[in-house]
Amino acid sequence: MHYKENILGTIGNTPLVKLNRIAAGIPALVLAKVETFNPGHSIKDRMAVKMIDDAEVRGNLKPGGTIIECTSGNTGMGLALVGCVRGYRCIFTTTDKQSREKIDILKALGAEVIVCPTNVEPDDPRSYYSVARRLSQEIPNSFWCNQYDNLSNRQAHYETTGPEIWEQTQGKITHLVVGVGTGGTVSGVAQFLKEKNPDIQIWGADTYGSVFKKYHETGVFDPKEIYPYITEGIGEDILPANVDFSVIDQFEKVTDKDAAIWARRLAKEEGLLLGYSAGSAFGALWQLRGRLKKGDVAVVIFHDHGSRYVGKIFNDDWMRQRGFLEDELKVADLIARKKDRRFVSVQKNDTVRTAFNLLKSHDISQLPVVDGDAIVGSVTEKQVLHILLENPMHNAERLVGEIMGAPFPTVKEDLPISQLNRFLGRNAEAVIARDRSGGAHILTPYDLIQSM
Repeated sequence: MHYKENILGTIGNTPLVKLNRIAAGIPALVLAKVETFNPGHSIKDRMAVKMIDDAEVRGNLKPGGTIIECTSGNTGMGLALVGCVRGYRCIFTTTDKQSREKIDILKALGAEVIVCPTNVEPDDPRSYYSVARRLSQEIPNSFWCNQYDNLSNRQAHYETTGPEIWEQTQGKITHLVVGVGTGGTVSGVAQFLKEKNPDIQIWGADTYGSVFKKYHETGVFDPKEIYPYITEGIGEDILPANVDFSVIDQFEKVTDKDAAIWARRLAKEEGLLLGYSAGSAFGALWQLRGRLKKGDVAVVIFHDHGSRYVGKIFNDDWMRQRGFLEDELKVADLIARKKDRRFVSVQKNDTVRTAFNLLKSHDISQLPVVDGDAIVGSVTEKQVLHILLENPMHNAERLVGEIMGAPFPTVKEDLPISQLNRFLGRNAEAVIARDRSGGAHILTPYDLIQSM
């Protein structure tokens, strides 16, 4: 009989898969190292086991102990598998930008998860680094893995991932492309490959908001490079000890939008349902494709599975809200979704009493003011109530033209809804949209909310 002693025995020996449709136009042979075949569905399983193995050998973790880690989700998954098999309690800190799926999966494996704010400094006591460190000091027989500075992370890939890629390509690999987060994967694999052939080019995928690219090129750690970003699993606002910049030849930044779109294309064109960082890695390869030539063999490492991002990059509404889809909702879509498309307005020479009755009968909060067919102003329920409360008898008979405000802004029906915030604000509680036939429609923040 052939079987594994436990689930940890299935880690590694993941396949190389040729990319075809999505790589059209790239002269090199492009191969994907698909790490979703690991039991935890990510490359992090490799280093999770290595970190715990080494901790046990050193005596840092004893039977019945607690594994503590700050994780974007995937390392936690690998560590949770170890905890299940070896009987360890697991406590993980993560950030509030991580997908809900990751957190739920960690809990399903028995882990305790503490969600910390993303937009704080690493040394802030609320950061997921600081919380993990504090817990490791407070809980007896616990071990904080600290994947960023624990060199067992890098060593795991030197011992497994690098040799696999070398053997699978029969030593013909010329380029390696991989997203860089903790730095363990890129540094461990690169070290092994460059020992075999120093001419192999190592390209690291970075994201905007991360310090890696500028530090690699200038040696300057620039805090101005740091700002929040959406991409998960790569980029950092610190310099982890696992990142060996000397073995990385090039960093290439990929936008949040491009990474998300590439990940979706990998699913639709190659049948590979992958995570956010896979889109970044392939995006980096695509942006640098001009450096590849016929006969080259480029291997891109795909870290994790797309099932952890079904509520994000694989959700059309999530993508549209961030302006990531070319078919982002337009003003025309808001008009089409309105249940009541009547254009209710008040004439300039109507009385304030008439405006009040229109607002009340139609249950609306604002009215365009027209003079014939021309839109000349606007009134809102706040204006009308203010005027009436000052002097109900007298002001009710005043003309709307005497109290009206400026006309609501006019927008075209092909305007993306993500840009409506430029028009809706303190000075404009609604916009007027013109359709192709010239008809007018009024849109409010309520209509925008209903579309989401």
